Amino acid sequence: MGATTRSSAPNWLQPVEWLLMVVVISVLVVFFLHFAQQTKGQSELAAIKSTVGALRTAFVIDHVQQQVRPVSGSAAPVHTNPFELVQPRPGNYRGEMDTAKAADVPPGSWFFVPSCPCVGYRPMDDLWLNSPSSSSLIWFKVVGMPGVLQLVPQEKYLWGNNFID
Repeated sequence: MGATTRSSAPNWLQPVEWLLMVVVISVLVVFFLHFAQQTKGQSELAAIKSTVGALRTAFVIDHVQQQVRPVSGSAAPVHTNPFELVQPRPGNYRGEMDTAKAADVPPGSWFFVPSCPCVGYRPMDDLWLNSPSSSSLIWFKVVGMPGVLQLVPQEKYLWGNNFID
């Protein structure tokens, strides 16, 4: 018949082995969670830069289209809200609102304040955001009238180790 094998390690060593295994697994879990958090922050920064780039491009395309249109009796309206120029609009665009309502938008939302005129964004996780005013929102002002409209950050926003511009 088959022989049974016994561990040659003393009995007192078995709890130490389990403890060592728990410590190694705990370190791996902490490392994974840290890496996942870093990836989440980097992906939100990429989404912010992508949306701002799309809005800036929409302003340029709108300006070029207005330059090549034949002059008619009425001038084409100037769109200060770049979201009006982007089709389809981002799913996390919450519309036009005043500054007081901007504080209540859900995390991960874009909005436009016509009185400013400004584009705002509330980060999903504002632990990454560092602004001189300690604001929990990122603001881009619409500038350049007349001419090509542009989105310019209102402050020097730092996201992790990267500037948002």
